[in-house]
Amino acid sequence: MANQQPHRVKSISEFHEFRDLPKPEHPLVSVYNFEDLKYLNKEEPKSLILDFYSIALKRNANAKMRYGQQEYDFKEGVLLFIAPGQVFSIEGNSELQHTGHSLLIHPDFLWNTPLAQKIKQYEYFGYAVHEALHLSDKEEKMIIDIMKNIQQEYRSNIDKFSQDVIIAQIELLLTYSERFYNRQFITRKINNHEILARLEKLLEEYFNNDSIIKKGIPTVQYIAENLNVSPNYLSGLLKHLTGQSTQQHIHNKLIEKAKEKLSTTNLSVSEIAFELGFEHQQSFSKLFKTKTNVSPLEFRQSFN
Repeated sequence: MANQQPHRVKSISEFHEFRDLPKPEHPLVSVYNFEDLKYLNKEEPKSLILDFYSIALKRNANAKMRYGQQEYDFKEGVLLFIAPGQVFSIEGNSELQHTGHSLLIHPDFLWNTPLAQKIKQYEYFGYAVHEALHLSDKEEKMIIDIMKNIQQEYRSNIDKFSQDVIIAQIELLLTYSERFYNRQFITRKINNHEILARLEKLLEEYFNNDSIIKKGIPTVQYIAENLNVSPNYLSGLLKHLTGQSTQQHIHNKLIEKAKEKLSTTNLSVSEIAFELGFEHQQSFSKLFKTKTNVSPLEFRQSFN
C-alpha cells in the first residue's frame, strides 16, 4: 500500500460515487457534510489527486491527512484548501468520524469569469496541511453559512443569475479566508517571529560557509524546506511580518554580504560574484545596482 499510485478523481460526480455520496445536484459545484462520508477501508486508495478545488472545514476527525512528509491531526476546527492536481492522503480507521462541511468547485464552473484567474492568486491553496487555517467559532459559522448559501442556490431553480450568485459567494468565502489567515499570522506572532529568526540564522549560515559556492544562491524552495513550511506559507508570513517576500530576503542577505566584501576585502568584483554564488559577474552587478542604485565599483569607491 505504501507504493500505491494516487487515485485521480476527475469530476465531482466521480468523487461523490467514490465516497458513496448521493449524486451531486450540480455537476460543477457541490457542498456535502463529512458526516455523510463512508468509512475508510483497507482496500480503497488513500492517496488522492482531485481535478477540482476543495475547501474543507473539518472538526473532530479521527483521522490524519498528509501532504508529502507533513501530517495534520484534525482535532479542532480547521479550514483546508486543496487546488487541482495536489496529492494528499488520508489515514483513518473504521471508526472515522468527520464533522464539518466541504465545498467542491470544478474549474469549468469558473470558466470565463474573473475568478478563474483570481483564485490562482490565493496563496493558501499552496499551503501544507499543518499550515491549515484555525477558525474561531464566529469565523467557522461565517464559513458554514456561505457554504450553505451556495448549496441553497444550486438547489433552487437554476436561472441566468445562479452562476453569478454562487461565484459571488465563493469570492466572499475566499476573501474572508484571506482575512482570517491575516488574523492567524497576528495571533501566532510568537511562532511566526521564531520562523523569521530561524530564516535569518539559516541565511547567515548559508552565506558564511561553502554552501553558497557549491550550491549557488539558495532558492525559495530550499529555504522553505529547511524551515519546514511550504513556500507559499513562508512568503505570505514574511510579507505580513516584513512587507517582503522570501526572494527579497534572500537578495537582501546577498547584498549585505556583497557590501561587506566590497568594503573590507581587496577581492575583485568578479571574485566576489563567484563567492556569492553567481556564475556571471554581469548578473551580480545588475542585481547589486538594482538594489542599491550604484554599481559594485561605485560602492567600493565610496569607501576610498
